[in-house]
Amino acid sequence: MRYHLGWTDEQGQPSGGIPPIHLPGVLALTACRAVAGEFTPALPVAAGVELVHNFTLVHGEVQAGRLDSQDKPSIWWVWGPAQAINAGDGLHALGRVAVMKLAERGIEAATALNAVRQLDRACLTLCEGQFLDLTFRDQLMVTASDYISMATKKIGALASCAAQLGALAGGADEDEAIRFGQAGERIGIAWQIVQDIEDSWGRGGDGMTPSNVVNKKKSLPLIHAMDTASPGEKRQLGSIYTKRVLEPEDVAQITAILDSAGSRDFAMATATGFVEEAVGELNALQRFPGAGDAFREVGRDVLQGEL
Repeated sequence: MRYHLGWTDEQGQPSGGIPPIHLPGVLALTACRAVAGEFTPALPVAAGVELVHNFTLVHGEVQAGRLDSQDKPSIWWVWGPAQAINAGDGLHALGRVAVMKLAERGIEAATALNAVRQLDRACLTLCEGQFLDLTFRDQLMVTASDYISMATKKIGALASCAAQLGALAGGADEDEAIRFGQAGERIGIAWQIVQDIEDSWGRGGDGMTPSNVVNKKKSLPLIHAMDTASPGEKRQLGSIYTKRVLEPEDVAQITAILDSAGSRDFAMATATGFVEEAVGELNALQRFPGAGDAFREVGRDVLQGEL
């Protein structure tokens, strides 16, 4: 677990680097600061959702067969799938323990217990979202509505939970916290779309990443192309995605069709729209006038691929 979190190398020696903080943790801290003027009350929440998000990453790497995780070999590639599943389960348990520490920061025990309950519900929902994402790989036709439903569950649920619990830790009431949760959900959907854009074109912008080619992931850009491309291009995509194994020339062909259909611009515009919805949700909260701007900053980082 320390290796995955970036604290040590494969031999257990300190890595010397600064581990990344992912979207759920950032949302929890941002929501709390928007409410209370400081983020420290939400540290147990931020730690908890961060650990749970890492649990999803570890298990997701096994499911997708990804060799790398955050610019280093993934746990399953170093120690095997069984140990990766074990480590992921441990991260999930630690996440629940971390959220319970709200009770040590002046939060009533019943409120802390309810926070853990909300985290568990979010985990159940994100597992459903992952189920849908895995199921889509065996389906040729997936609609944009199907995709948004999947993203809402897969990352939106945890992002919503993070923002809602962060706001509660800062002193927001239940209704206000729900608004923060709704905004967090929309930021989460935008994050998923941007991740798909990066995965679809690769870091060099010249082709899909190996894991997505192997798993035939149905990203929003691909769904858009399947819906709007010319009849000939649609037939080409259908022919490619019925293959058991894709070849390098297939990857180049897919990328060319996505570019021709304007699918990257469509996906980015969709992600931007979700960020604006999140900001609008919080601009309506008169008691916290800076909340919308705070989430706009998070949304900007998401759209730029910095989270």
